[in-house]
Amino acid sequence: MTDKTTLEKAREWAANPYFSPESRAEIQRLLDTNNTKQIDECFYKDLEFGTGGMRSILGQGINRINIYTIRKATQALCTEVLAQKSANPSMCISYDSRIMSFELAQVAAEVMAGNGIKAYIYKHLNPVALLSFAIRHHKSMAGVMVTASHNPPEYNGFKVFWSDGAQVTPPNDQNIINNYYAINDFSTIKLTPFEEGMKNKMIQWIDDSVEDAYFKAIYSKYTNPEMCKTNGSKLKIIYTPIHGAGLVPCSRALKELGFTDVHVVPEQAEPNGKFPTVKSPNPENPSALKMAVDLMEKLGGDIVMGSDPDTDRLGVAIKVKGEIVYLTGNQIGILKLHYMLSQMKKNGTLTGENYMVKSVVTTPLLDTISKAFGVEVYNTLTGFKWICGKMNELEKTAPQKKFIFATEESFGYLCHTFARDKDGVSSVSQMAEVALHYKLQGMNLIDALDTIYGEFGFSREDLLSLDYFGIEGQEKISRIMTNFRNFSDNNILGNKLATVKDYGLGIEGLPKSNVIGFFFEDGNQVYLRPSGTEPKIKFYIMIQEKNGSLADKKANAEVKAKQFLEYFKTESERA
Repeated sequence: MTDKTTLEKAREWAANPYFSPESRAEIQRLLDTNNTKQIDECFYKDLEFGTGGMRSILGQGINRINIYTIRKATQALCTEVLAQKSANPSMCISYDSRIMSFELAQVAAEVMAGNGIKAYIYKHLNPVALLSFAIRHHKSMAGVMVTASHNPPEYNGFKVFWSDGAQVTPPNDQNIINNYYAINDFSTIKLTPFEEGMKNKMIQWIDDSVEDAYFKAIYSKYTNPEMCKTNGSKLKIIYTPIHGAGLVPCSRALKELGFTDVHVVPEQAEPNGKFPTVKSPNPENPSALKMAVDLMEKLGGDIVMGSDPDTDRLGVAIKVKGEIVYLTGNQIGILKLHYMLSQMKKNGTLTGENYMVKSVVTTPLLDTISKAFGVEVYNTLTGFKWICGKMNELEKTAPQKKFIFATEESFGYLCHTFARDKDGVSSVSQMAEVALHYKLQGMNLIDALDTIYGEFGFSREDLLSLDYFGIEGQEKISRIMTNFRNFSDNNILGNKLATVKDYGLGIEGLPKSNVIGFFFEDGNQVYLRPSGTEPKIKFYIMIQEKNGSLADKKANAEVKAKQFLEYFKTESERA
């Protein structure tokens, strides 16, 4: 509902000469046409920081991404950086192909320079991993990635990283949020115009040598580069950046590792923030990989790989017995981890102090595999900010422990320690290595998975994602979570519950988080979690089958998964 405060905020925006004539006119049109619903959406709240930053629709107002809210967010970040009292503070900036990404990156640099903080900015768009690497390379205090990841084209966002190269975590994130809300007058934000900042060297381009150092570093962490150098031409790869930042870095990584038979989807090669060939630029969705799959069928390719706009996610498709198979994020993680561990065991490089990190909503089969190889597993809250936070913690408290791999079910992977976020660039080249390894044995990736399932047990994971937009959507999601928090039965669909865990209470040594976990006596698990960056609630269904043949296990798991999906969808609709 529109109240006086919301209307007042809109009128103040429209009348404030600080904002551009175009910005003011856009809000005035909403007022003149009495578009109360749109006024509500633009002004009912300040943008909120979610998992390490904020995302929203591009537009005018305090609840939209625009040059003014980016200025405000950057000022809040600068205030926290300056509070650390570093002698020569600096920050790094990267950006993807989204609409206004470069302009908003320049705005962030102007605010940093205005606050006496040196801003290092890439000359061209680059993925998340290259930002994280640059922060660590320059020993900067923080960094910003202008991106909305895989959101629809009308979105952009502001992702905040700290000095370790990982997304910002407590207490710094909350301090930044507090700083953000404390800014009531945009005109108090400090600015140095971009060109002036370049002249006085408070704004500098990130040198090409930084990128060179990144590629050299990730090459050192591939499991069997000699196999790739010798046989890389035997794997026909179809790759699509889906109009994002991945074309140049992913092509380079594949080439340097030895993969020469690489074909990029021509219609999706160039950066384009409108993402004209897809409904959503998310490689998790089969529809986003359709053009790449079509090219694979045309050329007789072995594997399709796709990355999202900021190139931190990897999607994979293959053709098996005439059918296209899209691997889940969990399956990709299983293949990668098992390949690394089996090769390390073969080479004698497992030390007994190795560990991997995953989110609680990622398949428990990874725990089973890791333990069989003597590798310790750490489970964290959802999001690579927590995964990399655990890596940073162990680096300080247990330096003898050796990191191997990190993953979460939403198609994010990290196989090295040179960046502290999911890395789509090294993920693409590592996936090519895994696929080549099995092709040389006459196996495809489904054959490989079945072999793993035969040894370690079968798991199936499904995701139910329900979208609820705007103010009403937030209220709906809140009701759904409340209803399930008050759940009192001892079973669901005849499946007996062992326990229900409310992570909002701060359990198992984890920070408080709006997550509920249902754990059943037969080992199956279901998690509920509202997204921190999108207007949706997610249900993670994890089924484990232990009895019968592999075919029986797959069939039984499919039935159970469908039953759970229907149940949670129906109950959510009732809320």
